[in-house]
Amino acid sequence: MAVESEAPLIVQSPSGDNSVSFFLNKEGEAGYKVMYKNQSVIDSSWVSFDFTNMPSIKGSLKVLNTTTDTKNETWSMPWGEQKEVVNQYNSLTVELQETSELQRKFSMIFKVYDDGVGFRYAFPKQENMNEVLIANENTDFQLTGDHTVWWQPGDWDIYEHLYNKSKFSEIDATTKRDHPNLAQTYIPVNAVNTPVTMKTAEGLYLSFHEASLINYSDMTLQVDPATFKMKSNLVGSENTEYKVKQQTPFSTPWRTIQIADKAGDLIESKLIVNLNEPNKLGDVSWFKPTKYVGIWWEMHLNKSTWDMSAQQDMGSFTDKAKPHGKHGATTENAKYYIDFAAKNNIHGILVEGWNTGWEHWIGFEDREGVFDFVTSYPDYDLEEVVRYGKEKGVELIMHHETSAAPRTYEQQMEAAYKLMKNLDIHAVKTGYVGKIIPKGEYHHGQWMVNHYQKALETAAKYHIAINAHEPIKATGLRRTYPNFISREGLRGQEFNAWANDGGNPPNHLPTIAFTRMLGGPIDYTPGIFNIKLDPWKKDNQVNTTLAQQLALYVVIYSPVQMAADLPEYYEAHDDAMQFIRDVGVDWDETKVLNGEVGEYVTIARKEKGTDKWFIGSITNEEARALTINLDFLDAGKTYKATIYADGENAHWDDNPTEYVISSEDVNNSSQLQVKLAPGGGAAISILPL
Repeated sequence: MAVESEAPLIVQSPSGDNSVSFFLNKEGEAGYKVMYKNQSVIDSSWVSFDFTNMPSIKGSLKVLNTTTDTKNETWSMPWGEQKEVVNQYNSLTVELQETSELQRKFSMIFKVYDDGVGFRYAFPKQENMNEVLIANENTDFQLTGDHTVWWQPGDWDIYEHLYNKSKFSEIDATTKRDHPNLAQTYIPVNAVNTPVTMKTAEGLYLSFHEASLINYSDMTLQVDPATFKMKSNLVGSENTEYKVKQQTPFSTPWRTIQIADKAGDLIESKLIVNLNEPNKLGDVSWFKPTKYVGIWWEMHLNKSTWDMSAQQDMGSFTDKAKPHGKHGATTENAKYYIDFAAKNNIHGILVEGWNTGWEHWIGFEDREGVFDFVTSYPDYDLEEVVRYGKEKGVELIMHHETSAAPRTYEQQMEAAYKLMKNLDIHAVKTGYVGKIIPKGEYHHGQWMVNHYQKALETAAKYHIAINAHEPIKATGLRRTYPNFISREGLRGQEFNAWANDGGNPPNHLPTIAFTRMLGGPIDYTPGIFNIKLDPWKKDNQVNTTLAQQLALYVVIYSPVQMAADLPEYYEAHDDAMQFIRDVGVDWDETKVLNGEVGEYVTIARKEKGTDKWFIGSITNEEARALTINLDFLDAGKTYKATIYADGENAHWDDNPTEYVISSEDVNNSSQLQVKLAPGGGAAISILPL
């Protein structure tokens, strides 16, 4: 095994708690270590690159030059979990060159923060390195023990897997896992997707991810259970031997390690966004964070369909929302939802199934060219829906399902976005359900990474924000392109409506908060009040209490939050609906008050531009009694706290809709005692008097 030899180059975080050492061994191989408070976090780890069009870069390296830098700046989020973000780090750049014949050059750039470490590779323009075809990027992460890990398999097509909890030595991600939207998932080696979160025996929390994923392939992490080592495993393609094609000069994404004493500090960390470039779009005030309703959940319940072909009588299920049969996206139905939104302080509406092509969208090999992104079905008057919505103060969120045929989308992209601009529509939900066409490409490979980026940059020209489903993972690009507002990229609420494995278990969301959410905003579509899904889906249900569904508006962050259930179920619980009317979607401050991965978490957020605070607390299958200190409130002020809590006999399965609402006056010396039922939660609004 290669061992370090030359004296290392060391860079520390501003506090001195985190440090990175860079070194070369006797063979001229590049390596690094990471320390936290004199405790080894990453032991000697080695880096190299394999190519299909040239020899590997591995050994025979020398240090040409080193530079250090320090930065301490504060930048403003146009929308986000907090208004101001401190970006403070010390950096080390090591310029390397081969001593062998080709004398190729590249640099390793380290940025060391108090909340973690990021490093990337930069390849300059050079004579012996023009077109670069990367077969493998070999970035090692040598762990120091058999950590507890919350992981999901390193699937090249979807992130819609449940998280597993195991010791590192017990990770087995190679088992085939069927998915209802795909013929099969592709997991080529024993690898995990990122973010992957760990807890050491000493109680330190780590999370591994990447930042600024542009014109490159998604990085999964291949696991060697026997040696506690991970190695980058880039997503490939069946159409090429290489995984990444680049031209010098170029830089890779940042490889990131978040480090925290407390689990909640991982959520508060801004390492991922800080490692991205500043805002390139300028003023994005045309996008307004919002709550929204939608013609969406009713399709998952089979109350209606996306397409017009199944115009069947709904029998006893027919109601005022469905005057014309089973197609959901009708003008009348949209107006029904708009009226409901306008009455409930909700300012957005999503309409899925509005455009032609849904009859032939999934499971068909010839589905390229099927969808038309500017032509409505005959029973949906797009212009009238937009007009009516604006009259009521409710803006349309457009929907573009590509059916994983991105070339069709790219051909129509300009026309679709131009139509949106002409109608003054500023947000779109995109979807990529199915196996990618062209065949052989994967959702997470470089080909699709570039497609998602093209959609993002094209949309920005038309003042359009994107909420992507079946997306590439979030890597902090919302800083550079703040029109990338949210995305799915996890097992969302919809699984509860049709998954044959029982849906998302109660530990799912307390795990998501410390894993997937570290990457960025999540469009989870909370707020289901009809927990048992009667009469629509008697074999399915939501595996939380109603009170937890309210708490999710605070816990699971997104600048667009859906009130996902059917309006009639909100009307049946109008007192609980008050929290959805009140809760904010854009924040000045965020504080994680407590939490353990996969068990529970409590988050407080202060609404942007107001003195209103909102708290969400959720738990897994275990009931909990928690004390919430309100010392973050302004001194000298009195507030009214309204607590939406689980009832005494509430239970996610046995009694999910029992809740109690109480209120009391509080100040910054107050404490709130909350009891969370199994699979339960508490939602609290704290409004100044």
